[in-house]
Amino acid sequence: MKLRKLAIIAAVACGIPAGHARAEQPTDIQPVSHAAQCDCGQPVCGCESVEPAYQLGDFALAGCDDPACDGGCDSACDSAACYGGSFCGDSELDDPWTLFGEHDGWVAGGWTNIGYHTSNNAGAGILGTGGAPANFNNYADRVQLQQQWLYAEKVTDGTDGLSFGGRIDYVYGTDGPDTQAFGVANNSYDNSWDNGGAYGHALPQVYGEVAYGNTTVKVGHFFTIEGYEVVAATGNFFYSREFTFYNAEPFTHTGVLATHTMNDDKTTLYGGWVTGWDSGFEDNGDAFLGGIGHQFTDNFSLLYTTCMGRFNDDVASPNFGERGTDHCFIATTQLTDKLMNMIQFDYLDTNDAADALVRRAYGLNVDFIYQVNDRLALGSRTEYFNWATPQVRAANPGLNNADLFNQTIGINYNLTANVKIRPEVRWIVDYDRTGVNEDFARNKAIFGMDAIFTF
Repeated sequence: MKLRKLAIIAAVACGIPAGHARAEQPTDIQPVSHAAQCDCGQPVCGCESVEPAYQLGDFALAGCDDPACDGGCDSACDSAACYGGSFCGDSELDDPWTLFGEHDGWVAGGWTNIGYHTSNNAGAGILGTGGAPANFNNYADRVQLQQQWLYAEKVTDGTDGLSFGGRIDYVYGTDGPDTQAFGVANNSYDNSWDNGGAYGHALPQVYGEVAYGNTTVKVGHFFTIEGYEVVAATGNFFYSREFTFYNAEPFTHTGVLATHTMNDDKTTLYGGWVTGWDSGFEDNGDAFLGGIGHQFTDNFSLLYTTCMGRFNDDVASPNFGERGTDHCFIATTQLTDKLMNMIQFDYLDTNDAADALVRRAYGLNVDFIYQVNDRLALGSRTEYFNWATPQVRAANPGLNNADLFNQTIGINYNLTANVKIRPEVRWIVDYDRTGVNEDFARNKAIFGMDAIFTF
C-alpha cells in the first residue's frame, strides 16, 4: 500500500514565481511557502508586494503589505529585506509570466517539472519486502517528466459576504502514480490511470468552497493539511521528499473541511470529517481532520494538525479496518532576515480491525533555509525516521522497529521569475538495512536535480 500526500505546507524555496501552490498541498497548492516577514519599523524596498515565502495551509508567518514599509531602495534593502521578497541589486527578478491569467475570478496555470536522480531513494514500500519505506523519485538514472501540472481555481473571499469558489488539479508524470487515490485497491477514480509503468495521471484535487466572513468550508477531494512538504513541486524547497512525508502522513482526503481565522488572523482553526486516507469519491473510513495554528510573534509560529479515526475500510486491503491517530507539530522560526528554521515532528500509530499493529512511526525533521538574495537560496534538511510494521518484524527477526537517517543539502536558483533549478545531494543511512538503499546498503549518497517552469 502506498502511503500519503499533501500535506500541507510547504517548504518551498523563497522566490518561487507566481503563486499557485500553497502548502500540501498548498492548502490548496498555490506556489508559496511557510513564512515571510518584514520589519515594518524600517523602510524596506519591495515590502509592499511581498507574499508569504512559506505557508502551512492557510496559516503562515505574517507578511507585510503596509505601503508605509515601501520606503524605496536604500541600504536597508541589504540588511532588512523581506524574506522571500525583492532585494535591491542585480539579483532582483522581474514579475513572473502567466499563460492564462484571470477570467471572472478564475485563475488557471500550472508548471512543468523535469528531474534526474542517480539512485532510487525509496524501498519496496513500507508494506513491501523488508518493510523499507517508499518515497517519490523512484525512477532513477533517467531524465524524466515528473509533473506536468495544470490547475484552475477561484479563491473565495468572505469579507464582503457569501463567496463561492473551488479548485481542480491535474498532474501527469512519474509523480502521477504516487498522487492517485490509491487508498482503495479497486482501480476507481484515478487509481488506474497509469501509463507505461513509471508514468501516470491523477486528479489530486476536485472541490468546491464557500466562504463567509472569516470562515471557509471546502467540500470534495483535496490535499491534506498535515505536514509542510507537499506533492506539488512548487511547494517544496527540496527536489526529494522526506520519508516522514510519504509514510506517516496522508496525501489526500475526500470530505468536508472548515477553516476559521480569529484574533486578528493570529489564530487559525481547522476541523472536518473525511472518508479515510488517499481515496476518491467513495467510503474508505471515517475520520476527524483538524488542527490549530497560532502566530506568537512576527518571527515564530506553531501549527498542530491531526487525523484520527478509521483510515482504511477497503476489504481488499491487508490493512482493512486500519484505525488510529496521526499527529503533526510544526514550529517555524525566522531566525534572521534571511535565515528560517522549520522543525516538524510526526507520530502515527494504527492497528487493524483485530487490534494488531499496522503502522507505528516517528518522524523528526529539522530544516534551515538561507535566502542569499532574490535568486539564490541554500537549504539543509535533517531527518530521523523510525517505523515499525509486521513486515519489518517478519523480514528482520529480532528487530522490533527500524531507524533511518536522511541528510539533504540543496540549492534553489531562480534563472528567471518562472524558471527555478534545484540541485541537491542526499545521504541516506539505513541503519538496519531494510532495503531503502539499493543492494541493502547501509549508506548511500544520491545526487538529484530538477527544473521547474511555472506558467
